[in-house]
Amino acid sequence: MARLRLQGIEKSYGNVHAVRGVDLDVAEGEFTVLVGPSGCGKSTLLRCIAGLEEVDAGTVTIGDDAVNNVRPRDRNLAMVFQNYALYPYMNVRENIAFGLKARRTPADEIETRVRRAAGMLGIESLLDRLPRQLSGGQRQRVAIGRAIVRDARLFLFDEPLSNLDAQLRDEMRTEIKRLHQELGKTMIYVTHDQIEAMTLADRIVLLREGVIEQAGAPLDLFERPVSRFVARFLGSPPINFIPGRLVDEAGAGLAVRCGEDAVFALPPERAAALASRAGSDVILGIRPEHITGRAHVGGRRGHFVPHRVVIDLVQPTGTRLHGTFTLAGIEVLAELQAHDVERPGETIEVLFDMQRAIIIDPTSDRVIQGD
Repeated sequence: MARLRLQGIEKSYGNVHAVRGVDLDVAEGEFTVLVGPSGCGKSTLLRCIAGLEEVDAGTVTIGDDAVNNVRPRDRNLAMVFQNYALYPYMNVRENIAFGLKARRTPADEIETRVRRAAGMLGIESLLDRLPRQLSGGQRQRVAIGRAIVRDARLFLFDEPLSNLDAQLRDEMRTEIKRLHQELGKTMIYVTHDQIEAMTLADRIVLLREGVIEQAGAPLDLFERPVSRFVARFLGSPPINFIPGRLVDEAGAGLAVRCGEDAVFALPPERAAALASRAGSDVILGIRPEHITGRAHVGGRRGHFVPHRVVIDLVQPTGTRLHGTFTLAGIEVLAELQAHDVERPGETIEVLFDMQRAIIIDPTSDRVIQGD
């Protein structure tokens, strides 16, 4: 187990600047997820850590050692790839043991480690099978098993679940989370799936066009995004963005006016912080789960502002439903309880939790924190 430090990492491919001056510290035992859209530089950054790509500038430090000039095989890392990379003519036992044999580990120790890894992953009964006799999820378990038998300093995962169906992805996320808790190893995980990032990470590093847009604990990014990009990337269903204006309403104080008749008063502390921006155009960001029916607020803490809406579209999801309505010319999604509305065309009162909303500067697309 080791700490990882990246300082000023740069990587280009011709005219494509894939990684732009990335600085990152990963603590010992931390599970860090690199996430972002395709082309943001997350896999390139992982390959730079592994030594599979040579950095153009900057320093990669693992533990106390700068490893820029150290070959991948000598960095003592374990890596799990998207395509499993199993040897087709070796059985499961031989695939898991391959790296240990290459390092001349004693046979009895190899068997002990293979058995332990297989037990952790629930594949003890598959040790004599060939890869072609396995399902996709079983193959991915074997690939992970081959990594965890190593006494590696870092464990690197490059979109390991992207080839699996939704149910298997859910199962494997649980397995990987459990493995991290049991092993306590430093893990760096690359994905484009924000649900994987939220469920697995101790810390999320969200990349955009080769730079870190925001890094922090999953709930920090979800509840306190620094930009419209971060707010939009995390959350399912996605956050609503509604154009508005900060206004000083008589009797309501500072509020966001959206369209002609929708006025959403801000909590007193938010109003005080944003008072100097009265009269400015803004974007109100509010997640569907923060727009709810009055009967279901109960004892929840928040700053709830009512507004009557006509539900245009009803999408049941079981105990909840997604109701769509129009506000300020924008389709807005609310996450309601199953029987809040029965059919399209109904008018209901919904509550906007303005304590949980964010206010965005439409020019910079940055969240306004207040003056």
